[in-house]
Amino acid sequence: MIHIAICDDEKEFAAYLSGLINRYAADTGEEIKVSLYYDGMGLTERYDPSIDLIFLDIQMRLLDGLHTAGHIRKLDEKVGIIFLTTLTQYGLEGYQYQAANYIIKPIKYVRLKAELDQWLKKHRKEDNPSIVVSNDTGKYKIFLNSLRYVETFNRNLLLHTEQENIICYKSMKELEGILSRQGFVRCHSSYLVNLYYVKGVRKLEIELITGEKIPISQPKRKEFMEQIAGYWGELL
Repeated sequence: MIHIAICDDEKEFAAYLSGLINRYAADTGEEIKVSLYYDGMGLTERYDPSIDLIFLDIQMRLLDGLHTAGHIRKLDEKVGIIFLTTLTQYGLEGYQYQAANYIIKPIKYVRLKAELDQWLKKHRKEDNPSIVVSNDTGKYKIFLNSLRYVETFNRNLLLHTEQENIICYKSMKELEGILSRQGFVRCHSSYLVNLYYVKGVRKLEIELITGEKIPISQPKRKEFMEQIAGYWGELL
């Protein structure tokens, strides 16, 4: 599913654009969720990391689109941003925030379709699978190529990423079900490891390319060795 946010203080236009996006979804068969925001503060204060693309109006009263984009980029470096504006010079300013493009209002369906076609093509080419997890401090989008391993921690899970360690309230069984098709293997009742990071296995210990060592249980060792052999074979 693609999650698209519209942030525009003109509610009628936001509803109109939402209708165009829903029409695009119906025409193309894409599964699209649309979320509406009517000011930049509402979008950034409780930012939803599951958002893939934002249509962001530049000229808003409380917090304009350029400042909103600045806040968003501190929270999410990957999300796509398409600026909406009535003035071309504002659109050009938006490129400093890695905007995908800018669209001059009013927008017609033909232009929207072309924009979404282009963005989806690029998005899928650069597709980096991710999951979103929540804890008491908020929601986090975790890109799987940065997730080294998962371990149980105080009745919760601790996700070890390249950037930080993040608490997750899902069960190990639930997360294993999500990640097992993405190159992650359960090597121990308390550990789930990303095969990409495995450097080698010595007795009942796995060494990662980062130098970290995690345990492998005897009952799971045979199956794990078969999995890693198949994975390495595919990479050779």
